[in-house]
Amino acid sequence: MTSAHSAEGLGDALRGLGLREGDVVLVHASLRNVGRTERGAATVVDALRRAVGPAGTIVVPAFTEANSLTSRAHREQIRGMTDEQVVAFRAAMPAFDPATTPSTGMGAVAERLRTTPGARRSDHPQTSMAAAGPLAHAITAHHPLDCHLGEASPLGHLYCLRAQVLLLGVGFERCTALHLAEYRLPNPPRRTYSCVLTTGDGLERGRSWTDFEDVALDDGDFAELGSWLEGQALGSGQPLVRHGRIGSASAHLLPLPPAVDFAVRWLQEHRSTQPQG
Repeated sequence: MTSAHSAEGLGDALRGLGLREGDVVLVHASLRNVGRTERGAATVVDALRRAVGPAGTIVVPAFTEANSLTSRAHREQIRGMTDEQVVAFRAAMPAFDPATTPSTGMGAVAERLRTTPGARRSDHPQTSMAAAGPLAHAITAHHPLDCHLGEASPLGHLYCLRAQVLLLGVGFERCTALHLAEYRLPNPPRRTYSCVLTTGDGLERGRSWTDFEDVALDDGDFAELGSWLEGQALGSGQPLVRHGRIGSASAHLLPLPPAVDFAVRWLQEHRSTQPQG
């Protein structure tokens, strides 16, 4: 049996990939693909902290994708139910609480970072972000309900901070940063979202449904977009996307702003005006 990956070894590999002291990095990771580690997801989080140092900030998606009646995740949950069963299911759906609601489908590394002491989480009921590091509060403090992943969201803040994006054992179909490009398209399609929120405190604590309109998010062509990104170069002539292996996983590291800028141009040329789901 091969030895378990250590935080020190993974951190060195992340530095070799291109992460630097003080970087702000948005991470999408598959612990399974990284392989066996000494302490599971905690080892990967520690490795990331080693790579960016105490001056760096690590950001992860902390999404609760099924918390919208129009989401694909919710539609899958109620598939095959009768009308009465759907009503009962929705009445029992837990309300989003940024302090306690676990993320869903984001992986063990993201959930470990979210629950790290001192980490901060934005308060969007469907597309919250969690962060740890000196810029965590600034990144997560403002997340309007009607701006899932646009300019006023933590993702927009990451663009301004010239953050890096790390895809660790996952493909571009998981690259949240590309959604920012959708907001920069002329007249992007929009849809209504309906999420359940926690209201009040103490004895007055309750739950309520809130409807809002926002851009119709669509990641259906992100894998293809990613293959085009891999062929791009920075102004210096260096490849936009760096490749490496972290543990047993393939990894991609890319700067967020030029990736989003390219994605805007690509989507304008290749995407129809209708969202895929």
